[in-house]
Amino acid sequence: MSFLVEFMRNPLTVGAVQASGSALAEVATATVPATGSPVVLELGPGTGAFTAPVQRRLAGSGRHIAIELNPRFAAKLAMLHPAVDVVTGNAAALRGVLAQRGVDSVDVVISGLPWAAFDRKLQQDVLSEVVAVMHPAGVFTTFAYVHARWAPPARRLLRSLQDRFEEVVVSRTVWKNLPPALVYFCRRPVPVTTEERRDSAVAASGSADGQTFH
Repeated sequence: MSFLVEFMRNPLTVGAVQASGSALAEVATATVPATGSPVVLELGPGTGAFTAPVQRRLAGSGRHIAIELNPRFAAKLAMLHPAVDVVTGNAAALRGVLAQRGVDSVDVVISGLPWAAFDRKLQQDVLSEVVAVMHPAGVFTTFAYVHARWAPPARRLLRSLQDRFEEVVVSRTVWKNLPPALVYFCRRPVPVTTEERRDSAVAASGSADGQTFH
């Protein structure tokens, strides 16, 4: 119900009328190592559909940072998962957020962002930030709804992922999710060029204005 309320308040930033289901969450978070001390970055966690399985896989090890634009979702997430470093902020300013926390790179990035609601520039800005903060051996996962897979925003997202990662693998359809979805597993990020890094830094600086990071 809280997800529906927030969608009605601002559909362009929430992007869905309900949280992802447990079946989709298990597939999307399967890349989180169950051993070692990985740094996991979660984008757009919403009410925490992916957060709980990430925490279960980490089992008290590693570091889990979640960036959520909606302050009400962020507050609820921080209350439910005190072990997670919840940031109220913009995903287009990842490097600034991580720099404040002394994090140079992350091993896993899991996205629940509403890509279909993003215009081309915002989509590119966020992906540039993702590539810039990832470890060379890291993995980025995001998902798309099957019914919208061939819509222009979804096709643009897939092309952008293929441009920015050497390997993009598409999962089988998760039929138990409502609506059915599939997951993109993206590995070996392509280094960001100097020009892209400069443009992204300018965009991140502008996006960070007026934002409060906790």
